[in-house]
Amino acid sequence: MDPNGKVAVITGGARIGQVVADALVKRGCALALIYRASREAAEKSVASAKAAGVNAVAIQADARDPKQIEAAVNETVRALGRLDILINMAATYIKTPNPTEADWNDAIDSNAKSVFLFSTHAARIMKGVGAGRILNFSDWLPVSERPRYKNYVPYYTSKAAVAALTESLALELAPEILVNAIAPGPILAPPDITPEETARVIEATPLRRWGGAEEIARAALFLIETEFVTGECIRVDGGRHLS
Repeated sequence: MDPNGKVAVITGGARIGQVVADALVKRGCALALIYRASREAAEKSVASAKAAGVNAVAIQADARDPKQIEAAVNETVRALGRLDILINMAATYIKTPNPTEADWNDAIDSNAKSVFLFSTHAARIMKGVGAGRILNFSDWLPVSERPRYKNYVPYYTSKAAVAALTESLALELAPEILVNAIAPGPILAPPDITPEETARVIEATPLRRWGGAEEIARAALFLIETEFVTGECIRVDGGRHLS
């Protein structure tokens, strides 16, 4: 699918999402930035898009709330006229040494249920025009079937669910809609990471560096533009899964 002249919805568009948004804008793709709390990041992406002559809107919605999700999808079509691409980036990444039911529900709702609901509503519109792309975000660990780190049970499980959901949706929505996922590894260093932790990550990554958000944008564009890849979950991790 050529992004030019199309409309993409991006949920959770802060940090990496802003770089993905910019890459789509450069290809003439209009944007709906769905945010829960990161209003500043969403509005910055909207301003950048409009400065480049591309239409964009920021829409507030809680990705855990079914009614708000449906309203956000409908508002996208009302404001921009169509919906061709859905990029499900909204997620939480929380360490839970002693997870509670609330921790479990929040991770599943934020990271997996939100993908299901956004995809369901977007697919209805995409099916109506006979084409679409859905791009989800998992994690390199569950995709590699290696729960390497302790204290992330709800998070790990939710991201494994995203990988399974991607495959299921790809089968259900073919041939009109292609559904794929990206499983990021060491892309951006967390703001609170120590020099020692950074050194360990780089040492364990065969390509010996953090990837940078641009690598995610490149992978996203490939999965949007391809015409014959669906049901895949591509690791963008610098070979981290090999070590």
